Amino acid sequence: MEFMEIPLASRRQKIGLLGGSFDPAHEAHVHISKYALKYFDLDQVWWLLTPSNPLKRNNPSPVDERLGVANLLVEHPKIFVTKIENELNTVYTSQTLKLIQIRCPNVRFVWLMGADNMIQFDKWMNWKEIVYRVPIGILARPDHTLAPLKSKLAKAFSSYRLRANQSRDLGNLKAPYWCYKNLPLLNVSSSQIRAS
Repeated sequence: MEFMEIPLASRRQKIGLLGGSFDPAHEAHVHISKYALKYFDLDQVWWLLTPSNPLKRNNPSPVDERLGVANLLVEHPKIFVTKIENELNTVYTSQTLKLIQIRCPNVRFVWLMGADNMIQFDKWMNWKEIVYRVPIGILARPDHTLAPLKSKLAKAFSSYRLRANQSRDLGNLKAPYWCYKNLPLLNVSSSQIRAS
């Protein structure tokens, strides 16, 4: 699959955005992307390989290396690996979302994340701006099934939570709606892979 700065998206398509270091990308990333397509009724999922992660001590491997590994792994016609943040010169999700929405004004974006990120989401730069910008689809991962529902995000926006059986409506709603969805768990992480 060839790198595209921003993949092609038609008007009113629902696109899931899955950000992260992907250092390295692994089968669990593909797993949650496939379920996100199904659970949230998305047309595509775009992986946003971040140039750096302000919440981690060490910078990830060079983005082109991670892009190459991710592209070898992804063999799904609706999942696209991008380095949009590198091209836009953004580090923070709030900046990235703003610029992507300017470039693709007629696309419906949904921010995707694992439940582990929900726990520390209030530490992200301008986290409430993210919540008010796009609906959020949260996918439960191993060891993170209950704690996320006690997070600041869950408490502050509890009245906008969709029930799991309404998950397919998420992309048609405006922020700050969010949905927490359990999925069949695949216990793999990038840190485990780096340590092996």
